[in-house]
Amino acid sequence: MLALDIPHSPSASELTKAKQVLVVEDEELIREMIVLALEEEGYEVLTASDGATALTMLQDSDQTGYSVDLLILDLMLPQVNGLDLCRLLRYRGNPIPIMILSAKASETDRVLGLEVGADDYLTKPFSMRELIARCRALFRRQHLNGMTPTPVQQFREIKLYPQECRVTVRGEDVNLSPKEFRLLELFINHPRRVWSREQLIDQ
Repeated sequence: MLALDIPHSPSASELTKAKQVLVVEDEELIREMIVLALEEEGYEVLTASDGATALTMLQDSDQTGYSVDLLILDLMLPQVNGLDLCRLLRYRGNPIPIMILSAKASETDRVLGLEVGADDYLTKPFSMRELIARCRALFRRQHLNGMTPTPVQQFREIKLYPQECRVTVRGEDVNLSPKEFRLLELFINHPRRVWSREQLIDQ
């Protein structure tokens, strides 16, 4: 009988173990519902009601003991809005997975959120079931990315370093958001394929 060596797929308990989620939402009712749903799944949850507080919590993680594994971020926040916070974190090289929550459901808004560095974009209203499923998907992607080193990919004078999310052209570093990096990697791996706008948004 042929034995198949199937890679281990992380269980729900493995994906939630010791995972800490920061929920940044200024609407108290929505924030409390998200916290309850996450805690029922075994996640440890931190909260903030504005972007400035969230930024401080992420910046001072060494002093405060916070170890945030996922950021769930509303767009319309006081002090520092969600887009600016996302953009700033990526500019500073913070690789934390980010899920944006927003009532803005147009394609333009979703594309903008992903382009500034979000890993997922969930439109309001949403079900807690879908929110949890998307959290698991982000952690699963993070888990798989860390399992084995990915070799450097090259296309002519462009080199991609997937483990570092870094790109060089003729030896010079090029700053790309995580979304831009994934799209470039997609184009290099499938040079002859034609993609629709919707397909690219979903990457």
